[in-house]
Amino acid sequence: MSSAAFLAVALLSLQASAFPKSDEPAILRRACPDYTSYASTLHAPYSGGPLNLPYQRPTEACRTFSSPAVEKVIEDVTSRLVDKDLAQLFRNAFPNTLDTTIRWHTNGSASSANSKRDGAQWTGVHTFIVTGDINAEWLRDSTNQLTNYQTLAAKDKNLYSLILGAINTQSEFVIQSPYCNAFQPPSASGIKPEDSTQKDTVHPTYEPSFVFECKYELDSLAHFLQLGTEFYENTGSTEFVTDRWYKALQTVLKTIDAQSQPTFNSSNQFVPNEYTFQRETTIGTETLNLAGVGNPLNSGTGLIRSAFRPSDDATILGFFIPPNAMMSVQLQKTAKVVKAAGGPASLVAELQERGTKLEKAVHEHGIVQHPKYGDVYAFEVDGYGSRILMDDANIPSLLSLPYLGFVDRSDRVYQNTRKMITDKASNPYYLEGPQFHGIGGPHIGLENAWPMSLLVQAMTSDDDNEIIGNLNLVRNSSLHGLIHESIDVSNIKSYTRPWFAWANSVFAQTVLKIAAERPHLIFGEDAKPYTP
Repeated sequence: MSSAAFLAVALLSLQASAFPKSDEPAILRRACPDYTSYASTLHAPYSGGPLNLPYQRPTEACRTFSSPAVEKVIEDVTSRLVDKDLAQLFRNAFPNTLDTTIRWHTNGSASSANSKRDGAQWTGVHTFIVTGDINAEWLRDSTNQLTNYQTLAAKDKNLYSLILGAINTQSEFVIQSPYCNAFQPPSASGIKPEDSTQKDTVHPTYEPSFVFECKYELDSLAHFLQLGTEFYENTGSTEFVTDRWYKALQTVLKTIDAQSQPTFNSSNQFVPNEYTFQRETTIGTETLNLAGVGNPLNSGTGLIRSAFRPSDDATILGFFIPPNAMMSVQLQKTAKVVKAAGGPASLVAELQERGTKLEKAVHEHGIVQHPKYGDVYAFEVDGYGSRILMDDANIPSLLSLPYLGFVDRSDRVYQNTRKMITDKASNPYYLEGPQFHGIGGPHIGLENAWPMSLLVQAMTSDDDNEIIGNLNLVRNSSLHGLIHESIDVSNIKSYTRPWFAWANSVFAQTVLKIAAERPHLIFGEDAKPYTP
């Protein structure tokens, strides 16, 4: 923070007694610097390690949420880490979502006028979480941003409330606009909607003051389910299983049914898809071809269409395998949640059956022959025999299949796939350069690999050298003390997005996984495992 900003915060602190207590945080935050700018510059105290990484947490008065449980984990882990630069990176990354992205959290009730305006019900506990440098909430990003805190929710009532509120808010988003991926601040929050310069033609239509972007991504719906299943698995609570959550769940099921339909009916007549998307753009991955429908998909696969990938890039062949795998896992996990909540036995059976059938469909249609690696998972298929062989850094990906809980990392087909997608000769988006390497994707271009892919590679590996090698490569390319979206493989000082909360969360998750399973790699020989 600049000296001027520090002085402003100090002055406001002295004046705070003139205002009602509830207004103090908002008043103080008005003097806080824009975090995108803050994250782009270096701040003391520095790590003292070879890289001398900066300290990038905002001052306490400027943090958007606090948790004693999170602070304890930071102290526990950083005090044991041998590598001072790695410790500084964890210190900055683990709390980044809480420090910078909680735009609205309430335990109270919203006004009925606001609720009526956007059709949602904003009563009770709600949380709005932005992705970072864009003031909108992605279902996928926000779920992953909270994953690290799920394990602490049972011991920290504030985190419990935060995550419960996030589930309730996502439920409202899904009920109103299940085909959309990113959302505006709830009307009840009083936060002004973010302006979008995009010119989109989308069906079904949506309300721009409610939706920031409406790209239909199957993984967004799977991530909504995951937010609830993770909460249940870590707290044992089914408090989120309300009438609104059930309505959101039924909306998910209705949507995936609509997106399981082929392009042509049994009489070989074209049937328009319920969802179409066209954008005025010069970038091919930002829109769908064939008047917004996308390429034809065959019948009888049992797979679910996804118009876009988790990178927000358009799919080429709509049966995108990674989110289908993820959805199969989450449907089966959601069956357990509904059962634990005392929900209808018929719904429990339906969810289990849907998940099992989808898992079978992924195996049947997603596994194809590669000339070098044998049986592998395709990235996308169309049911006609066409397939795309590649991987993208964003989760869900083929690399992340064990991370998603779909396969064991020792699975033969997964291991074949892993070899394929980390081979430049087989995966066009495995990018290598003199300073960095890893899986990238078309979203940024042909020179930038994503740290997230290296972190997923570490979390799905049994090889100590691969794990620590990838972790160190991410450390060495995070010179601003935070994890970036992508890195130029020829120049690690060239990156995209100084503030990308999801990437910071994945880094912290990787460190915590290593601490629990392979502590000797980061804490030293004979170190005991650490679990928060």
